[in-house]
Amino acid sequence: MRARITLVAIPLALLSLSACGGADREKETGGASSSGKGSASTSVEVAGSGLGDILVDQDGRTLYAFTKDKAGAGSCDADCIAVWPALTSTAAATAGPGTDKALLGEARNAGGAVQATYGDWPLYYYVGDAAPGDVNGQGLDGEWFVVKADGKMIKE
Repeated sequence: MRARITLVAIPLALLSLSACGGADREKETGGASSSGKGSASTSVEVAGSGLGDILVDQDGRTLYAFTKDKAGAGSCDADCIAVWPALTSTAAATAGPGTDKALLGEARNAGGAVQATYGDWPLYYYVGDAAPGDVNGQGLDGEWFVVKADGKMIKE
């Protein structure tokens, strides 16, 4: 009987420890994991949408730019990041299908995290996008726009 309890307790303990690791990952990335799965690798890719070809991450989630950002520097503060999480990663983002590797870079955002940039724009997600391909943040407040493969915002 004691052996059975031990056999059940070990996997439960390992499961508990692995669940704790996710919280540390969120702290390291400012709560904005690049893939939502704790992945250290991030890819910026191009995908078709109702707005045309747009930038997305490796999971197909839409990427946005903020008009108040200047010269590749993020200006989104803590309240802003709560709604517009920055595309951050523990490793440099890679240029995926359809992108121009020369336009992909990184910058420090207002919180000090390393954030992926494309062209002149630091990249963000929108919390109102529930599924890959959603573009619910497009044009919000006249300041947030989806980014095209050429690094320009779609201001339609």
